[in-house]
Amino acid sequence: MSDQIKFIVDNLNKEPFRKNYNLITFDSLEPMQLLQVLNDVLAEIDPKQVVDIREEMPEQTAKRMLSLLGILKYKPPGNATDMSTFRQGLVIGSKPVIYPVLHWLLQRTNELKKRAYLARFLIKLEVPSEFLQDETVADTNKQYEELMEAFKTLHKECEQLKTSGFSTAEIRRDISAMEEEKDQLIKRVERLKKRVETVQNHQRMLKIARQLRVEKEREEFLAQQKQEQKNQLFHAVQRLQRVQNQLKSMRHAAADAKPESLMKRLEEEIKFNSYMVTEKFPKELESKKKELHFLQKVVSEPAMGHSDLLELESKINEINTQINQLIEKKMMRNEPIEGKLSLYRQQASIISRKKEAKAEELQEAKEKLANLEREVSVKTNQTREFDGTEVLKGDEFKRYVSKLRSKSTVFKKKHQIIAEFKAEFGLLQRTEELLKQRHENIQHQLQTVEEKKGISGYSYTQEELERVSALKTEVDEMKGRTLDDMSEMVKKLNSLVSEKKSALAPVIKELRQLRQKCQELTQECDEKKSQYDSCAAGLESNRSKLEQEVRGLREECLQEESRYHYTNCMIKNLEIQLRRATDEMKAYVSSDQQEKRKAIRQQYTKNIAEQENLGKKLREKQKVVRESHGPNMKQAKMWRDFEQLMECKKQCFLKQQSQTPMGQVIQEGGEDRLVL
Repeated sequence: MSDQIKFIVDNLNKEPFRKNYNLITFDSLEPMQLLQVLNDVLAEIDPKQVVDIREEMPEQTAKRMLSLLGILKYKPPGNATDMSTFRQGLVIGSKPVIYPVLHWLLQRTNELKKRAYLARFLIKLEVPSEFLQDETVADTNKQYEELMEAFKTLHKECEQLKTSGFSTAEIRRDISAMEEEKDQLIKRVERLKKRVETVQNHQRMLKIARQLRVEKEREEFLAQQKQEQKNQLFHAVQRLQRVQNQLKSMRHAAADAKPESLMKRLEEEIKFNSYMVTEKFPKELESKKKELHFLQKVVSEPAMGHSDLLELESKINEINTQINQLIEKKMMRNEPIEGKLSLYRQQASIISRKKEAKAEELQEAKEKLANLEREVSVKTNQTREFDGTEVLKGDEFKRYVSKLRSKSTVFKKKHQIIAEFKAEFGLLQRTEELLKQRHENIQHQLQTVEEKKGISGYSYTQEELERVSALKTEVDEMKGRTLDDMSEMVKKLNSLVSEKKSALAPVIKELRQLRQKCQELTQECDEKKSQYDSCAAGLESNRSKLEQEVRGLREECLQEESRYHYTNCMIKNLEIQLRRATDEMKAYVSSDQQEKRKAIRQQYTKNIAEQENLGKKLREKQKVVRESHGPNMKQAKMWRDFEQLMECKKQCFLKQQSQTPMGQVIQEGGEDRLVL
């Protein structure tokens, strides 16, 4: 209890209370003052509780505090029978009741502030079912519930943002950068608008561009749908292949195995699955739940610094040392029965660990098998996509191998023929080189002979003349052919033009008549359009007037309905009040004393008498306090003087011990004498 009071006093002396209490002054507080302290703490948690208790009725104070403590989820010590004593103690300001409440509130002030803040928005107002039958009330209640859910989501997001570590400076910088980008984009759009306005048919071009953008978005959406459908098809194909493989394996197992082996295999699978379901999976689920709970607890707590981590490490080391000490003590006892049990326990734990390890190995093997089957299906799909053919199996693969062998023999033969051709090509290349060398030698000899005879370059000029004459004959032939072709083409074009003119003459006549009709029809269309526009404008004005009238009549109807419901509610309230008044009159007039006691007048008179008696007692108590105030103050002053005297003696004694002894102090007859 003393530790509790010390904790309360220390927290009340801190911010934001600043009460300047010590243990004696706090313990000597009157019940009314103690209730005021409790109310100040509650007002710090919920600002709505800022009330002077002297200006409030005790019952109202107790009701208000109990409602707030219920919202804060305070559980009084004891069972349900102690609740009445708790309420009475709260009304009269009993210390055994208020001290635990103050201790509980001051321990978790920040958490309770948050809970009180949320309670203002999340405590649902219970609306009677008869009022919910009204549509407006039901709609309002539904909107109220939707707003409550929206507040929950927003509060969660706010808490996540607070704990996520985002700084307001970064967010402000991002907002300013986004605003600058927005201004730049607005200016760019305005410049583009000014450029586009000078272009002809810009509205039509904008419309076409808008349609193009819509079509592109639709194309992207369709491509996305196509990709999703491809993925679904791929998964469906994989599922089909997996099921086909399972079916093949089951058929193979059913074809090869006997009923006894099948039953044995099924029993083993059932045992393994039952072990996984009853032992392994629940343990893993429990460990995952604990890990999740621990992680949620870590996330909900504020960020830890280096000092907090060092404290946690020191605590962990202390707990580990305590555990080791307990283990050593247990081993030092060395009881024989416990030793045998420990052996059995060790064997059981080893067996269970082996069992878990084998189960994990089996699970890993199954997962590997599933992964390999998945890889096989993926590879088959890839080969099908590349080649457009499926992977061959069984007899088909054998036939494919035989075809491949026959093709390989043909390939070898062709390869041999190609090698022979390559060898022959090499020989021909060599003969060509030899002939070129001979030609060069002959040319060289011819040049030497021409130089000797004095006609050097004669063979070269003769070859050039022959070549040029051959080219000239070819060019002349080509010119003759092109001139003939051009003359024929001109004749064909003239004949085609004359044919087209003769064919288009009746069409041109019809076109002239149709142009005249088109001009007449456009005039009629313009006249009809002007008539239609005038008629549509008149109908639109009439329609707007009718819509305004309908809107006004609907508003009047809604007002009358709300007035009708309001009058109905007022009539029901007046009927209830009238019924209560008649019941009160009956109870007051009746001769039965029990019914008279039930009357409100009797209850109020009784409460007034109790309050008057309480006021008399309080006045008497106040009188006693006033009479004893002077002597008590004198006694307190004497006690303070006595404390100062003892402190002075203590200081003198300490100084005397610290100094070198100059003499001897002799105590005789209650007196101290110093002998040098």
